[in-house]
Amino acid sequence: MLRRLLVLGATSRLRNARRNPEASDWATRLLARRPFKVAAVALANKMARIAWALLARGGTYTASTAA
Repeated sequence: MLRRLLVLGATSRLRNARRNPEASDWATRLLARRPFKVAAVALANKMARIAWALLARGGTYTASTAA
């Protein structure tokens, strides 16, 4: 269930990146290299790793200025 939600959120983020390419440089470059669904799973993996690191080490998420 969690995996599905992460992929769904990543899919939404990539659709937004397609409409507004300058907003997300990393996602736009990933979409240029990989098919949409592969990019969605890659982004979901990245989000899962960030969530795990926050839970394991404690802390709060702060988006970088490039994001």
